[in-house]
Amino acid sequence: MRYAEVVVNSPGVERRTFSYALPLDMSLEVGHAVWVPFGPRILQGIVFQLTEYPSVEETRDISGLIDQRPILSPAQVELARWISERYLSSLFDAAALMMPPGFLRRVITFLTLAARPPEDTVSSLTTQQRGLVELLQRKGKVAVAEVEKALGKKEARIVIGQLVRKRLVAKSQELERVRVRAKVVPHLRLALEVEGVQEIASLLKARGAAKQAELLKLLWAEPRPIPLSEAKKRARCSMAVVEALRRKGLVAIEQVRVHRDPLAHRTFTLASFLSLTPAQEAAWREIKAAMEGERGDHGKPPVFLLHGVTGSGKTEIYLRALEQAISQGKRGIVLVPEIALTPQTIDRFASRFPHRVAVLHSKLSVGEQFDEWWRIEEGAFDVVIGPRGAIFAPQPDLGLIVIDEEHEWTYKQQEQSPRYHARDVAIKLAELSGSVVILGSATPDVATYYRSQIGDYRLLELPERIARGREEDLLPKVEVVDLREELKAGNRSIFSRLLAQGMEQALAAKEQVILFLNRRGTATFVQCRDCGYVLRCRRCDVSLTYHSAGEGLVCHQCNYRMAVPDFCPQCGSKRIKFLGIGTQKVEEETGRAFPGANLLRWDSDVTRGKHSHEEILDKFLAHQADVLIGTQMIAKGLDFPLVTLVGVINADISLHLPDFRASERTFQILSQVAGRAGRGALAGHVIVQSYTPEHYAIACAAKHDYKSFYEQEISLRRQYETPPFNRLLRLLYTSPNNALCQREAQRMHQLLKEERDSWGMGVSLIGPSPAFIQRVRGRFRWQIILRSDDPARLLAQVPIPQGWIVDIDPVSLL
Repeated sequence: MRYAEVVVNSPGVERRTFSYALPLDMSLEVGHAVWVPFGPRILQGIVFQLTEYPSVEETRDISGLIDQRPILSPAQVELARWISERYLSSLFDAAALMMPPGFLRRVITFLTLAARPPEDTVSSLTTQQRGLVELLQRKGKVAVAEVEKALGKKEARIVIGQLVRKRLVAKSQELERVRVRAKVVPHLRLALEVEGVQEIASLLKARGAAKQAELLKLLWAEPRPIPLSEAKKRARCSMAVVEALRRKGLVAIEQVRVHRDPLAHRTFTLASFLSLTPAQEAAWREIKAAMEGERGDHGKPPVFLLHGVTGSGKTEIYLRALEQAISQGKRGIVLVPEIALTPQTIDRFASRFPHRVAVLHSKLSVGEQFDEWWRIEEGAFDVVIGPRGAIFAPQPDLGLIVIDEEHEWTYKQQEQSPRYHARDVAIKLAELSGSVVILGSATPDVATYYRSQIGDYRLLELPERIARGREEDLLPKVEVVDLREELKAGNRSIFSRLLAQGMEQALAAKEQVILFLNRRGTATFVQCRDCGYVLRCRRCDVSLTYHSAGEGLVCHQCNYRMAVPDFCPQCGSKRIKFLGIGTQKVEEETGRAFPGANLLRWDSDVTRGKHSHEEILDKFLAHQADVLIGTQMIAKGLDFPLVTLVGVINADISLHLPDFRASERTFQILSQVAGRAGRGALAGHVIVQSYTPEHYAIACAAKHDYKSFYEQEISLRRQYETPPFNRLLRLLYTSPNNALCQREAQRMHQLLKEERDSWGMGVSLIGPSPAFIQRVRGRFRWQIILRSDDPARLLAQVPIPQGWIVDIDPVSLL
């Protein structure tokens, strides 16, 4: 008899598998999705291993297959194991990253009446108990979640428990309904030989059935079945006409599966390969040699760091590498840090590889994601493009992984477990699949660049921009304005005199301008001028941001909203003042200062629609706007040929945050947004406004000097023993009770300290301390930071209670 080790979709099972026996008539492979009995329930599971012997004495049989095809490849199963071990997540959560959209189905608990209760029993119930019984009498079956929503979770559990003990109510479990299926559309086709159609159509017309004749001729002219709705529209007929022909055996309706194509609304112009500069040629030769068989140390495929200044032609190298992979019968995955970058990246790849590009991201409908996933799995595409989750696309014959703007923190999953980093996952996937990895950036992550210096990665450099119609192709000139001097000169505008003058000149010359501020809204906080009271979110420890575009006051943590009060809630004063600036305020001030300019804003407040990013990008590229105002979305990898001026409204926003990466983030965002200027035939100019222009992050960004920045930053990292010289692990505990939260953090710290000392581990414990934002969505937050070469080793010795969040290699400590 054979057995399977299965990971089960159930909370609390963590990093373990369960042994099940294979029925004699069942054929299974590693990666198959199965139904398995788990306690009293039937749950989803994934086969991780097939064995001759079980890991326990008594086993139960697998109930059945969910799909005839394995949904995970052997490489993906190994990748899930690695993710689970590295990021301390459950095996099923790790495997779920790679499953098809809509696959996961929760078990829903329902309540039903066990028996019709006698009247005297009902009369003895409490008001809430009686209300639930009456609800069940009316509906027959009610989900526990519905009761919890009505009564609150705590009260609902008490009431349900009481009724279950009285044997008046019974619980049952069911799987939630399937969320998405393949889309089928009724199509119409001829049900007879083509030769006789004209004669039959003439006969029908002669008998007064002109519509039937017209529809028959339409189908005769079509080489394949056409959608029923389209046929009725083109023949201008009703369903009655279709049914009449069907009864006569002349036409047939068949269900045809259709692909929900997320790129169906777009057209692409075929592009040819561009000639390479000497630096590009040198970089390409190394990558090509590796793809043709040259391997790095230990026989692993190499990881390349392609460090090229903005506009140096990194994308052309990616395209060449993909063409090479395709010529070898391989395929690729290309990651971009933001959905905002996806449309332009797709355009570049689809223009070179038409009809062979897939896209995966969260703005697609579930149906589009479902269809793309399965078509990718079937081998329909040469390349998959998308943000971090696209690394888990089931791309067969993988030979190339590209991570564009590899330094971006958005490649780290922070919202839920597993809290993986797509760059590290990509490198592991490449190791498992034998793929080459290209990490591209103008401002590499300091840890990535360090690894290229010690030989872990192979460094390729593109130090100059590609000339675009200019004799001398320089990076844009950057000038830093000291805002302290502007204030001394009496200028209280958000525009320095130099920036205002530069905008006037650019707009007069019909050129385009980008204004960058990495903060949304109109005013960052609202304060009473008499008592100093600041309007804050009632659920989070942050001030409310004023949004003038009809939204009032908004919390950027939990989205709580309220109208701007007429009076101060604390002292009753009418002297309410709006302080600070965001992108909406910049838009308003720009409109007042330059009334003739057409403005466009690009931030998360205006990109909630499915094609919002695409529409804004297309408008600006078509010069339907003169000034683009935005947050970090506009700083990453976009190519605007007519932009000659970039203005950074305030370079200091991220500089003074209590995070060891604050300087690096500031340097990267300034360098990247500066790189949007001068990418066409005209020279670029960048004006950076700052209150601390002497800071090395700002000074180095102004000189386009990554290496000087790196030397100063890596020296500080070495001094303070922060990554890449150590790894970090963040433990975060949340609770609605601050005192309880603090006590639990102190208890965990003591436990970790004792365990560390008993094993003699060299692990530094920082904290416990409140998180930078101490309360979010009504829950207080305390954290402990572990620092060592392998901080997860200590956690292996300590049981982590429920309520703790474990983040390995966090990209932020805020």
